[in-house]
Amino acid sequence: MSYTIKQISIFAENRPGRLAAIADALEEEKINIYAFSIAEASGFGIIRALVSDPAKAHSKLTQLGYAVSFTDVIGVKMRDEPGGLKDIARIVGETGINIEYAYAYSGKKEAVLVVRVDQVEDAIRALQANGVHLLHESELA
Repeated sequence: MSYTIKQISIFAENRPGRLAAIADALEEEKINIYAFSIAEASGFGIIRALVSDPAKAHSKLTQLGYAVSFTDVIGVKMRDEPGGLKDIARIVGETGINIEYAYAYSGKKEAVLVVRVDQVEDAIRALQANGVHLLHESELA
């Protein structure tokens, strides 16, 4: 069973209305956005998102002229209290795995950290060996 989650990365001009246009396109296709982050780089934005149908989102946004790619990320359940992030970061760091970027969202009982690491399978093994609950793509909804 795979613990990797397909994230879409959308490269778009950093200008007013761009995020709304992307969200509108996903809504038209009835694609839900579970989590996202935006990073700015030299007049362009990189929108990273976990969505209900990554393949359909990729197809729709590509048709509209956006550059879209897939990245495998890991969804990690963590304590939603002080020290929750530290616990996960320490496990990954002590294994010699680099976190390239991360973003998180919080639920009522726990938070979820979405991480892109340089050694995905090693990170999965290390986190599981330390009793960390990883999300399956089906658990995002």
